[in-house]
Amino acid sequence: MGCGVTKSSEFYSKKGDKEVPLIVVSAATTMRAAILIQRWYRQYVSRMEMRRRHTWNIFQSIEYAGEQDQVKLYNFLGYLMDNFTPSSSERNLISHIFRENEVCRDPEWERYFCYKNIDVPAVYSGPRLIFPITIDQAAGLVEAFKNKQQLHSRYVLQLLLETWKLLRMLPNINRISTCHSKEITICGDLHGQLEDLLLIFYKNGMPSLDTPYVFNGDFVDRGKDSIEILLILFAFMLVYPGDVHLNRGNHEDHIINLRYGFTREVLGKYKLHGKRILKLLQKIFSWLPLATVIDQKVLIVHGGLSDMTDLAVISRVDRHRYVSALRPPKKKSGSKSMLFSIDSDVDYDSATKDTIYNKRRASLVHANPFNSRESFQSRSLQDFSSVINRTKSEELEVRRRQMAFAHAGYSQSQQLFSTSVTSEFEPGSTDSLDTTNDEWKQILDLLWSDPMDQDGCIANEVRGCGCYWGPDMTEKFLNKHNLQLIIRSHECKQEGYEFCHNRKVLTLFSASNYYEVGSNRGAYIRLGPDLVPYFIQYQASDMTRELTLRQSVGRTERSALKALREQLFAHKTDLLSAFQEFDKENTGMISLNNWATAVGNVLHLDLPWRTLRSQLVTTTLHDMLDYQDWFQELAIKEPSVQHVDQTVLDTLYRHRSTLETIFRIVDTDNSGLISFEDFRQTWKLLSAFLKMEITDEAISDLVVSIDTNKDGSIDIDEFMEAFRLVDRSRLEQGHCLFIRKTEDTPSSELETSQSLLQ
Repeated sequence: MGCGVTKSSEFYSKKGDKEVPLIVVSAATTMRAAILIQRWYRQYVSRMEMRRRHTWNIFQSIEYAGEQDQVKLYNFLGYLMDNFTPSSSERNLISHIFRENEVCRDPEWERYFCYKNIDVPAVYSGPRLIFPITIDQAAGLVEAFKNKQQLHSRYVLQLLLETWKLLRMLPNINRISTCHSKEITICGDLHGQLEDLLLIFYKNGMPSLDTPYVFNGDFVDRGKDSIEILLILFAFMLVYPGDVHLNRGNHEDHIINLRYGFTREVLGKYKLHGKRILKLLQKIFSWLPLATVIDQKVLIVHGGLSDMTDLAVISRVDRHRYVSALRPPKKKSGSKSMLFSIDSDVDYDSATKDTIYNKRRASLVHANPFNSRESFQSRSLQDFSSVINRTKSEELEVRRRQMAFAHAGYSQSQQLFSTSVTSEFEPGSTDSLDTTNDEWKQILDLLWSDPMDQDGCIANEVRGCGCYWGPDMTEKFLNKHNLQLIIRSHECKQEGYEFCHNRKVLTLFSASNYYEVGSNRGAYIRLGPDLVPYFIQYQASDMTRELTLRQSVGRTERSALKALREQLFAHKTDLLSAFQEFDKENTGMISLNNWATAVGNVLHLDLPWRTLRSQLVTTTLHDMLDYQDWFQELAIKEPSVQHVDQTVLDTLYRHRSTLETIFRIVDTDNSGLISFEDFRQTWKLLSAFLKMEITDEAISDLVVSIDTNKDGSIDIDEFMEAFRLVDRSRLEQGHCLFIRKTEDTPSSELETSQSLLQ
């Protein structure tokens, strides 16, 4: 039958001896009803998709803004290192984070990382390792971490040391083949989410000779189990060095780890030996391979490429020199004077001293967008000179460095770019300098770049590092290297993967529920000899299976709006000023269009504020907003602190992550405590970085308000928690949950278990 059928169906009910027709339904009526239902469902799905996209934009905009802030901060600290004399207090405060490339022979580092003097107590009940490690021990680690056990610091150092030795033998680009196995499994970002890795192993099997894996970087940060993920992957790599391959990601960088949680995680889990563990991990991260090629046809790299990416160059760089990819190391050819102090207890020979002395320049990041890749690469550092107080001798030293380059015949742009380089580079060493800088740009692009829909290659001003590259760059690169597919990670995708550039670039992301439960799926792929990806998607949380589409979108949307409300409240002072620009008569009211314009100008987040205003503004009168009442509607609870300058509080709220990063840098012994003087110096650094004035009196008032026990030091974690903005709507719920957790876990038990693992 077809759509033109007019036959009807009648339903009868008996009434006495008679049958009475109840309803008559024609096929046409049924069809119209089906069409209406289908139309309603499509509209419903469309609305859900629009809400999900807006939610996604909120999360991603806040995430990328944080990355850009971190890169800018590192640029600023690099500027201090490049332009302050070694005796200045500001330079001494931060110099240790620029010492990661101290000249030292590998045997000396191995002696520093020695684990043999660390005893494992008899009462320790966690996994014990015997080297060379076996597959049973690697599987045992997986089971132990699944059961929330922690590996003793002796075994951690031993495992990391063996990993470091292995990585030093690997090439920059791993080249593997599918001919020895049916399929190779490829995983994207895991970001410390152990449950995702466990689910992958459950679905796909643990690494073995028959189940080889490639893990494409970003193993750490954001999640709470980053060190466990590393230990599992390193253990399997030691067992199957030819079947487990790890690429470096942009988060395998100690500068990024300061902001996004990995440094804090390691120091929290391994209080006694955490500093050595982190130092060894710096070495390991710098030795991770940069890419993997399968069957000479598929390139796997964490971020992407640019118009200058050349695998021949990548294959021969000294990758371990790029301990942080944010700044290039520099080769010193003429002078033997030391820029940084090195361990006095290590006996260095003269040949070692004459090799590589490193002094890195900041990556090229500006708040303003760039027109081209070329202009991006030729720009100098941000000019911080106007906000930094120098002595006369320091100023003369900076000018002397600049003049040295001017007389050497450099172009104006090169002079600007080179203001951070000291006179230790002789004019005859420019070829070496340029070569190193080109290598650094290529490594930076491999780890940080993102694809775009338009042709060309431009600076990635959103992240602050790397570039955006278009389909034409992909086509050119593939043709040049005789490849057919690029598999990269670095970006969270709602379905766990996404093709672009005519299906020649594949983004793969393996951390499910990355922003919030239900926000995205994770995915991994299997690649066989035909090189056609087979996708497996998943969500690690059981909760997602119980949620409907509406519930899942609603939960994620609430979480995103909460984060956005916190951002709005943290910028309260600037927003008030922006609102008052539109409210010339001081009525306390502005139009909704003016509200959207002001919010966009202040927050600098690429969001559709006019669309989002219905979610953020609930009470209006004739399309006018009372902006003082609106701040109350944001439902954000401030900490109750007396006698603290409002400017300081605003800075705390808005730049909380940046301030914590500086605290972690200043905390040179990784104790979690800093002195009052270091606390003041931290605020001076932050005020210079933000180009704002914070008085000594305001800082002193802040010290008095938080020094409750009068012990002369400040606990970083307690300080940051004391000034955390809280969502009022969930405050009481969270407080009850904290009480239940505290009651369920005796404090004596927690302290005992921690002390056994250090």
